[in-house]
Amino acid sequence: MASMSNQTCSNCSLNSSNKKELVGWVWDNPGRGTISLITTCLATIFLCTWVVIHPRVYKRESSANLHKIALFLKTIFAPEFIAVEGLQEWAQCRRMQKECADFTAGQFKLVHAFYISMLALRYQTPNGDRVIWPNQYTWLLQEDLIRWETHPNWGLSLDDIYDKSKSDNATKLLAMMQVIWFSAQCILRISYHLPLSQLESMTLGYIPLFIVTYFFWWSKPKDIRSPSLVVLPEMSLEQFRFFESMAVSNKFDNEGMKEQTSYWNIWYLTPRVFEKVEEDRLVQEACMKPLKSPNQDPITQQPCETTINESEIRDIEDQHEFRKDIVVAHWDPDLYRSKIWPLTCLFGISFGALHLVCWNTMFPSVVELWLWRVSAFVSIVSMLIFMHFEKVVLRWDGILTLFSLSSPVFYLLSRIIMMGEVFAVLRGADPGVYDTYEYSVYWLPFL
Repeated sequence: MASMSNQTCSNCSLNSSNKKELVGWVWDNPGRGTISLITTCLATIFLCTWVVIHPRVYKRESSANLHKIALFLKTIFAPEFIAVEGLQEWAQCRRMQKECADFTAGQFKLVHAFYISMLALRYQTPNGDRVIWPNQYTWLLQEDLIRWETHPNWGLSLDDIYDKSKSDNATKLLAMMQVIWFSAQCILRISYHLPLSQLESMTLGYIPLFIVTYFFWWSKPKDIRSPSLVVLPEMSLEQFRFFESMAVSNKFDNEGMKEQTSYWNIWYLTPRVFEKVEEDRLVQEACMKPLKSPNQDPITQQPCETTINESEIRDIEDQHEFRKDIVVAHWDPDLYRSKIWPLTCLFGISFGALHLVCWNTMFPSVVELWLWRVSAFVSIVSMLIFMHFEKVVLRWDGILTLFSLSSPVFYLLSRIIMMGEVFAVLRGADPGVYDTYEYSVYWLPFL
């Protein structure tokens, strides 16, 4: 049977909490103590965040490092968003793989699509280089401007991609072993009615999102620092203009422009092709509405057709608000309207829900106890509301704007409160948190 330490085991019920004396710092000898508790949880969180990050490609080392740190901070504060980002990128790469299948004899793999989606394929220009976006590469194949047989010359050989990637199976295996060991330890403690600390419950919240994100990014290259620079094939002027118009964004090109050298770009998530499709649709709708009222036909009294040239289209783009909007979030329409989106929302609230494991754990004060409970519920509800909107824009658009824009604010506040509490409550923790049991009872039957 499992042996308990000198401290009394508790079921952490709220009624008995006032009968127990809270403990502060506990040394690790004997049993587990505060140091081992903190280091184990922080190591697991680190593996669930830093290791899972797959940043886009930057030529400048400083930008690459800062971008990875930015992703790390996002993953720490909002792991749900990184998980959904992984799902959206995986969905885009799957679509690209299907679109390229007929033109590559089925040899276009998911890793190729990820490589292009992480901005690793670029073409040379007189001023530097520009990104070849997934829709642009697909179009080049469909128009027979490039042949798949020449893909090694474009840096798309699997050997070249794997050689650039810094990911290895040993790191993935280490992360999975740590996650499995930590999860098993928490399950065993619960089975023995031993309380989990608030830090452990928060750590548990990262694990399902870590698994989901790792699943979607399993084939994605990691930490590539040098993009593949290519020379575009010969195209007519009309073809080249259309090719350039397909670019999702110019902020990630390297031509010395102000918006391209700004360090703010490191915080941005990589734009997706569906965002470009939505933007083109809005431009097309705007072009269908002339800036000035058209002349009427004297016989039919119907508006005469008007021809809008390129300069007028640019005027239309400048005059419409969507060009100036700050997009807070934009979910993939195909995913948002699919049957798996409700399941995606469940994963989105899993992080806050797992914090409720400590519902009856003792806190130094009643205020901190209810602050924890309320914050957990706020994170769940605010995430559900936020994921309800397909696109969240920083612009007043009716009463629903209050919900769409306030939900991420409430979510961030709840996360800050809970992250602060997990360390603050260590000054007066439930003594049952440091109770231990013997592992040999579980290992002996297998020896």
